[in-house]
Amino acid sequence: MKALALGLIAASLVSVVGAEARPNGRSRIDAAQVLAPLERAATDCFAETVMANPGAMNHARAGEWYKAAGVIGFLCRPEVDAMTAAHDQLFGPGSGARYFKGGYAKHLDRALAERLQPFLERKAVASAEPPVDHAAAGDATEH
Repeated sequence: MKALALGLIAASLVSVVGAEARPNGRSRIDAAQVLAPLERAATDCFAETVMANPGAMNHARAGEWYKAAGVIGFLCRPEVDAMTAAHDQLFGPGSGARYFKGGYAKHLDRALAERLQPFLERKAVASAEPPVDHAAAGDATEH
């Protein structure tokens, strides 16, 4: 259902761009306006699924963002397909795959680093237990 919705959105946005083409070949709607929501949907999917997968989070902790996304990439296939299909319609067949592997991959690395960094930082955990006095515990066992 999610894939169908993304596909319909991409198709309708691209058709609006095509329908409003000017004689000089430029469209009234910038391609970035069409691609931005699709890129955002793909990036949101990658961020959410990386956080939910321990293996992907291990790669993220090591700063291996592309590997982290690769672990769960198939789960974001509908979002990626919608983005690459729209890119193909705007810029020609095959351009979406090239964009996904090039420009978008670089964008994804930065976006995942920004979004997930707060979750990767080690935080001190508060404990309700009083601290153990090791010297006193050692004295108690000697007697």
